[in-house]
Amino acid sequence: MPHILIVDDEPNIVMSLEFLMRKAGYQVSIARNGAEALNAVDATPFDLVVLDIMMPDVDGYQVCRHLRQRPDRAGTRVIFLSAKSRESDIEKGYEAGADLYVPKPFSTRQLMQQVKGLLFPSA
Repeated sequence: MPHILIVDDEPNIVMSLEFLMRKAGYQVSIARNGAEALNAVDATPFDLVVLDIMMPDVDGYQVCRHLRQRPDRAGTRVIFLSAKSRESDIEKGYEAGADLYVPKPFSTRQLMQQVKGLLFPSA
C-alpha cells in the first residue's frame, strides 16, 4: 500500500486530501509545516509527497530539495500544490525536483488521477 505524506498548513485541504487518499486505499501521514515535513521525510520513506510551497517556516522548495539530496529517497515522487502559479514559480518547483506542479485551486478528482499515475505508471 503506497504511503503518502500530505504537507499543507491549510486544514481544509489536508482533511479533504487525507479523506480521499485513505478512501483510495493509501496510507496517509500529515505534516502541517515545513519543519514537520523535513522530520517526516527523514524518518519515513514515503512513496509520494504532496507539498504546499508557502508555509510559515521552511518552504516547500526547501523540503523538496532536502528530499532530493537523499539517495535513499530517490524513488519518492513529489507533487507541488501551490497558489503560486506564475511561470517562474512553476519552473522553480521543477528545478527543486518536483515530478508534478499543480496550481491551486485544483480539482481533487484530477489530482487523485495524477497521484495514481505517479504511483502506478504502468497501470
